[in-house]
Amino acid sequence: MTLSRRRFNQFALGAITATMLPTVIAEQLEEGQDWRAIKPAQPGDTPGKIEVLEFFSYGCPHCSDLRPFVKSWKSKLPEDVAFRRVPVTFRRQAWANLARLYYSLESMGMLEQLHQEVFHALQKERVKLHTEPATLNWLKSKAIDVEAFSQVYNSFDVQTKIGRSDYLAEKYAINSVPTLTVGGRYAVLGQRVKELPDLLVIADKLIDKARDDSSKA
Repeated sequence: MTLSRRRFNQFALGAITATMLPTVIAEQLEEGQDWRAIKPAQPGDTPGKIEVLEFFSYGCPHCSDLRPFVKSWKSKLPEDVAFRRVPVTFRRQAWANLARLYYSLESMGMLEQLHQEVFHALQKERVKLHTEPATLNWLKSKAIDVEAFSQVYNSFDVQTKIGRSDYLAEKYAINSVPTLTVGGRYAVLGQRVKELPDLLVIADKLIDKARDDSSKA
């Protein structure tokens, strides 16, 4: 989904005023408006599950605004749905370092503790976390063992995960964030939505579609 400044302001207002997910999107989903097909369809990493991927970046303010809605939404997903975040880099070093921060926190079991705080630091406090020294300096205030973090941050495992995320972004033809994909077959476009949570309503409908497609296969 590509957001103009006007549409972003509309979404930001919706994020402030909305207290729950919208109950309906009246119209039938339209390909090219609400969603696009992923061609070719991509295999998931969770066999037997409908995999939902959230392509995002800490450097994206829209991702930050969507995050609280996603947190609530993913906690209520059905048993046959697996949710996973994929930090994108768009081959930009600054965003690659943010992806490195994400995977490092994940590897150290601190992601849920600090995920929102990273967004807040970047988007609200304007803390620059695009380099290792700046990131380590910020983490010191969080009582994190920065030496252990630095080892993970520069590890082969984290670098491999970043390479995998770049590969997925290419295969799924991701050119903007946030983007939600469903079942390796559909990507949410949301060109007609009025509020950020509407993107999740579309994702729910695409989960149903993926489930129906699987039953017919």
